[in-house]
Amino acid sequence: MEMQDDLQARWWRLEEKLMERFGKKPDLESILFLIGVQELGDIKAKYSKEQKQDLMHIAMCTILSSSGYYELEGADADGWPHFRQLKALPTYDLIQQENFIKDHVLLYFADKGF
Repeated sequence: MEMQDDLQARWWRLEEKLMERFGKKPDLESILFLIGVQELGDIKAKYSKEQKQDLMHIAMCTILSSSGYYELEGADADGWPHFRQLKALPTYDLIQQENFIKDHVLLYFADKGF
C-alpha cells in the first residue's frame, strides 16, 4: 500500500504543477494529450478527434518506450512519429493499468526535468 500511496502523492504533485501552469486540473487523458503534443512538436489551436486520439497514442508509446515496450521507428511525411511494439503489455485490472500508466507519465516528466 505504501508504494501506491507514494505514486498517488507524486501524481498529485504533478497535477498541482500542471494546474499552476495551465489554470485547471488536468485528468490523465489531458496529460497524455499534452505529452502527445509535446512529442509531435506541432502546436495547433485545434485538432480533429482522430488527431487527438493519435496524439494520445503517441504519448502512450513514448512513455512506455522507457520500459522497452515500444521504440520509435521514425516519422511520416507530415512529421508524425510512428512506433513499433517490442513486447506485449502486461495484463492488469483497471486500477493497476491506470497506476502503470501514471507511473510512466511521472517518469516521463521527471526525465524532462519537470
